[in-house]
Amino acid sequence: MSYVAIVSAVVSARKTALALLGVCLMAHGARSQAQAIPSHESGAGQATAGTLTRASASHTDRPLVIDGRDDDAIWKTAAPITGFRVFDPKEDGEPSSPTEAKVAYDGENLYVFVRMFDPHPDSILSLLARRDVKTQSDQIKIMIDSYHDRRTGYEFAVNPAGVKRDYYLYDDAREDLTWDAVWDVATRIDSVSWTAEFRIPLSQLRYPKSNDHTFGLMIMRDIVRTAERDSWPLYRRSKQGIASQFAELGDLRGLGSPRRLEVAPYVVSKNVSALRPDGFGRSQKLTVGGDLKYGLASNLTLDATVNPDFGQVEADPAQLNLTAFETFLAEQRPFFLEGTGIFSFAGDASRLFYSRRIGRAPQLAGLVSDPTADIPASTPILGAAKLTGRLAHGTSLGTLFAVTGREAIGPILIEPQTEYGVFRASQDFREGESGLGAIFTVVNRQLDAPSAQRLRREALNGGVDVRHRFASGRYSVSAAVVTSVVRGSAAAIDRTQRNAVHYYNRPDGGLPYDSTRTSLGGTDLSLKADKVAGTLLYGASYERLSPGFETNDMGFLSQADQQTAQVYATLQSSKPRAFWRNASASVYQFNQFTANGLPTYNFSELDVFTEFQNRMTFSANLWADNVTTAYCDRCARGGPAVRATPDVNLLINVGGDPRRALVPTFAAIYTVGDYGNSTLWRVRPYVTVRARSNLSWELGTRYQRNRNDAQWFETLGAIGSDTTHYLFAHLDQELLSFTSRLNYTATTALSLQLYAEPFLTTGRYFRLRELAAPRAEQYENRYRPYDLPTDDASFNIKQMRGSAVVRWEYRPGSTVFFVWTQGRDQDDRNPGTFKPARDFTDLFGARPDNTFLVKASYWLNF
Repeated sequence: MSYVAIVSAVVSARKTALALLGVCLMAHGARSQAQAIPSHESGAGQATAGTLTRASASHTDRPLVIDGRDDDAIWKTAAPITGFRVFDPKEDGEPSSPTEAKVAYDGENLYVFVRMFDPHPDSILSLLARRDVKTQSDQIKIMIDSYHDRRTGYEFAVNPAGVKRDYYLYDDAREDLTWDAVWDVATRIDSVSWTAEFRIPLSQLRYPKSNDHTFGLMIMRDIVRTAERDSWPLYRRSKQGIASQFAELGDLRGLGSPRRLEVAPYVVSKNVSALRPDGFGRSQKLTVGGDLKYGLASNLTLDATVNPDFGQVEADPAQLNLTAFETFLAEQRPFFLEGTGIFSFAGDASRLFYSRRIGRAPQLAGLVSDPTADIPASTPILGAAKLTGRLAHGTSLGTLFAVTGREAIGPILIEPQTEYGVFRASQDFREGESGLGAIFTVVNRQLDAPSAQRLRREALNGGVDVRHRFASGRYSVSAAVVTSVVRGSAAAIDRTQRNAVHYYNRPDGGLPYDSTRTSLGGTDLSLKADKVAGTLLYGASYERLSPGFETNDMGFLSQADQQTAQVYATLQSSKPRAFWRNASASVYQFNQFTANGLPTYNFSELDVFTEFQNRMTFSANLWADNVTTAYCDRCARGGPAVRATPDVNLLINVGGDPRRALVPTFAAIYTVGDYGNSTLWRVRPYVTVRARSNLSWELGTRYQRNRNDAQWFETLGAIGSDTTHYLFAHLDQELLSFTSRLNYTATTALSLQLYAEPFLTTGRYFRLRELAAPRAEQYENRYRPYDLPTDDASFNIKQMRGSAVVRWEYRPGSTVFFVWTQGRDQDDRNPGTFKPARDFTDLFGARPDNTFLVKASYWLNF
């Protein structure tokens, strides 16, 4: 039996946590540093409790000096914004210290000056870190809805050490953490406060063409040592959405429509290990590429990349996959991360567009038998471009096109040249409370005769989604419908029908399996209704995927041929109590069926979450699977559905106070099923040590023991024939891994990160059986013994992933990366036995694959 490498066979726990809003930062008005801390007097931008108001921006004729001081003339006359309110832990509370902000602008920039008063400025928490890294520091965040559509926004945050973070806000409450802009900020700590002075180029924002503009504005502040979060206007956690709660920023006149052109050419020098017929050597590669960002208008931006290299991105974590389904890997490449939230459809960010498909590992690499062949880990991306923006009257637009190159080893094509396209459009109504959208994706492959027998030639998907909020935003309903079609040779479509997503050939599935098809189509229908505001939240959802629905050429889909129905209710705290700051409790009921109505899975779940007054956290998730009758239609890998047995699961998470120099966390899960014949337990202790304000170290480990009495082993014979044997065995698996990260920040522009993860998992199979009566009520009657050796199926898989990355932003937008990565793999020793000292010694003695890379980019702004 063969095993494709790498993801844990464990029960996944559905976690619910109280949604605590992203980072908090805030904006202050300007006063001379010598004056005393003011009371909460009225001001031009003040909001009384619970009232959204309007602030004014003052025009300046001369550029400001960004130094964190308020001695520019405009700060003496600009109207102050006051009236900040606490939103966490208590909603609409009185702040412990006042905050003031002022806003100004000229023809090229938006300026914000914020003063955060503090009675103990020597206690202000200020930690140094890389850009975009959240630390336990005081913070101020400026949030700007430049479209004024109450759905989107740009966020600019800074802590007292000058560490910058920026995000793009979309769908009213979802943050794209990968969005990066080029902007300036300076901070200072004085005798009564700390200050932040922002310069945000208008070229980094998007807004419609007009003589007069009104932006949405919200300012948030974190006071970490007291665990207090303030905002102006008041942000109500009991209401859904963030951008829809912004105040207005007016008196913005003559902003124009700047044409933004940013170019970042880069050069990469890479030295890698290479396997050769006569041994091992090194290969040197020099590549040139570049990124481009062009503002077609003030509200439309074209992003493009040519010959991109993502060598600075951290490697995917090591895993072992013993399931029938593909492993989902999170996107980490900057070009495909930034701004892709606009392609999210019906609340699902990957069903139709999973960007890891672009540049994927060669799909036909298994056809190469030469062990010395240099098979690339990914397919080269020749170029990619995306156009995103928001047009007048609430229309959002996003398109992406990419081309990946042809990869071959000698005469064997392992990945064809492929073109990918995505188009997404949506229209808002009722100031963003309602919306209608559409999406279309296309994939086209340039196949030769052998690859056409295995890969689909063309894939098309199209869908429409609608959403509507009503009753003052307290309730929401949404619906979506998607259709898909894939085309290719009869052999390729036959493989599609027989893979784990569909299993058309399942003997008791009742599906129209046809080996002569040259196309396959399907649909996906989803409905959802929720109460989204208040302390009691609840909702229900339903989705139906037809057997032929297929999106894996461009999206990510584990299983078609299913119906799912879910109801839930959540009760969350509105203010602190005697011993907690925030708390919530949730209940869920989930049921899954095939499209023909066969029950395949169900669970009932209870979740509780508490954040204590000392900032420690505790959560517990208790759920039971398949308490009512269900039949697993994927367990036999294309064989008949097997009656599922109930199991009970408990997941515990405990977190330490994140403000401390030593922050421990602990997670543990225990599962028992198959009437006690199967158990799984896993522990994951983790600790973060903050040795200095600019130096931290994270160390964690994971140990897992999995005893699965009904692990699929092998299928002998053709599925569906009278002589087919569906074999199952008892799997005894152990897993041990360590994760270590060291982060050192010399300045806000220069940092070092070290990462290492050794991984070990072993397993042995015994008590081999075959299916006898798959739907028998009694567990022992479903199987009968089968005589076949299992020793050769035992495994001992070891991996090591490590890297060192130096990042230097030597000028705004321009960076140099110095990267070293190392990988070690070993799976040919001591199968089935678990001895960590021996196994890790063997791993570190295995031949390493080292890669050295230097990547330099230079940002040009025209």
